[in-house]
Amino acid sequence: MGIFAKILVAAALSLTLPLAPAKRISDKPILSPRKDCFDDLAAYNPTAIKVDDEHVLLYRGQNKAGTSFVGIARSKDGIRFEAEREPLLKPETDYEKNGGLEDPRLTLIDGTYYLTYTGYNGKDAQLCLASSKDLKTWTRHGVILPAYKGSWNRGWTKAGAIVDRKINGKYWMYYLGTVDDADQMGVASSTDLIDWSDALDHPVLPKRPGKFDSRVVEPGPAPVVTDRGILLIYNGADDKLVYRTGWVLFDSNDPTKVLARSDSPLLEPELSWEVKGQVPNVVFVEGAIRDGERLILYYGGADSVTGVAETRLENDM
Repeated sequence: MGIFAKILVAAALSLTLPLAPAKRISDKPILSPRKDCFDDLAAYNPTAIKVDDEHVLLYRGQNKAGTSFVGIARSKDGIRFEAEREPLLKPETDYEKNGGLEDPRLTLIDGTYYLTYTGYNGKDAQLCLASSKDLKTWTRHGVILPAYKGSWNRGWTKAGAIVDRKINGKYWMYYLGTVDDADQMGVASSTDLIDWSDALDHPVLPKRPGKFDSRVVEPGPAPVVTDRGILLIYNGADDKLVYRTGWVLFDSNDPTKVLARSDSPLLEPELSWEVKGQVPNVVFVEGAIRDGERLILYYGGADSVTGVAETRLENDM
């Protein structure tokens, strides 16, 4: 192999392997349902952020009636969490009642926390937004991508993962849309973080037949902007609806351009509480905290409890 070919191979490898394999930090759930509380059925799918010296999770708490709330839990070490007894956000609006607030994702931009979540009214699931300066008092901004009205996604909308800075004068958000009985990833843009619209007339990251993401391609935590591109961890499901975790790298100057994508998952259901639960065979990463080259991943197990794993950014990411 000539020197030029070796350089090309090295460049390709450095581009396509941005993360080390994920490893679980705990073999037990770090959040579980609590008796006589708003999360007495399930406590899962958290978003995560570090505030001063605390790891903070905003998670989906579900009661036995099936209603979902956003709960908050805190930890000094990122493993042992204490959840508050009362929910941070509970169903209030027409687009939340009879179902609740599902699967929050958090991004901090210029001192304001932007929280996307799925508002479910018992019939329709739609991507919604709220904001806060202190993680205590929240302003709802309503449905930001209505169901059935997208340029390509003619079903429900969910899972908004917002990039934490402007690129080419716009903010960017990866989200889940539905078309042809498949859930695929779209991308939307905004100039003010409130009003959003589709940036493409097709999925930015489609499903792949025969792969771990052949049925569902759903954004995970807020993207991490690196020297090599916009790194997004996502959740994929196969034709049997087994959920595993992958990654995709987008161009830093063009958030609609895919540079590389994982062929095999970072994380997949293995432990008993990931295999058995409300929805079996699910690991679903929604939270990530960066600590240097280390990424701490927080995930839902079988739509019932919360687990924690870690990976590392590779190749000078």
